[in-house]
Amino acid sequence: MILVDMNQISLASVMMHLNITKRDSVDVGMVRHMILNSLRMYRQSYFREFGELVICYDSKHYWRRDYYPEYKANRKKTRNNSGHDWDNIFECLNTIKQELKDSFPYKVLEVYGAEADDIIAVLCNELEFDNSNTLILSGDKDFIQLHKIKNVKQYSPITKKYINGEDPKEYLYQHILKGDSSDGVPNVLSPDNTFVDGLRQKPLSKKKIVEWAGPMCEQFLPNDEIKRNYQRNKKLIDLTQPPEELFLECIKTYKDAPNGDRRKLLNYFIKNRLNDLMENIGDF
Repeated sequence: MILVDMNQISLASVMMHLNITKRDSVDVGMVRHMILNSLRMYRQSYFREFGELVICYDSKHYWRRDYYPEYKANRKKTRNNSGHDWDNIFECLNTIKQELKDSFPYKVLEVYGAEADDIIAVLCNELEFDNSNTLILSGDKDFIQLHKIKNVKQYSPITKKYINGEDPKEYLYQHILKGDSSDGVPNVLSPDNTFVDGLRQKPLSKKKIVEWAGPMCEQFLPNDEIKRNYQRNKKLIDLTQPPEELFLECIKTYKDAPNGDRRKLLNYFIKNRLNDLMENIGDF
């Protein structure tokens, strides 16, 4: 199975398009072509070893934001300062998402409350028991923690390289301690409001990270506040421990999702004037 982190793939195509055109808004036709051609190449390259594509999307609502309101709160400010027309961009990407659901022969998964990371993590854990080869298509290093699962590999379409070489358990322990600034999660020494209020994180030395990282980490943390922050980060960062109801809903959504009808592809390509992709329709 090829698990596609579709939000990352889609946004990478959008940013490439904006860099090429030097515009603030996007042309849905060009972005559609870029995204579909990427999916075609992924399937052509990896289908024989890993099987079919499964497209995984973030929900608009995240369970992590219910638990921790500051989660990814800094991203809206970053978008607003970018000068891009994000209403136009999201409208374009939602159009393409619906087209993938309606016209392509893949399972397209979106689970209320879940991010693509959650769906991918649940499926990796479930597939461990049937000896399936699984490829995660994403440059997101959060997935390194899943490399401990048998037969799971990760390929970054951005760097065009496999991501490997780090101990997944050690990476997770250190990631929890350091937090994740891109997601608005501060290190274990810093309070919840660090990024939303523009505060600096309290410095966490490499020596402390090495000293604390490990399965018995909480025993070494010096006070209750840091232990509380560690639990905060663990819940937000450890992909193997989603809420139970979300775990079950991800499995149900995968099992219930239709595979799509390959016969719809030709009419779709004709309607959207995708003539060059139509020549390679068998690659989809």
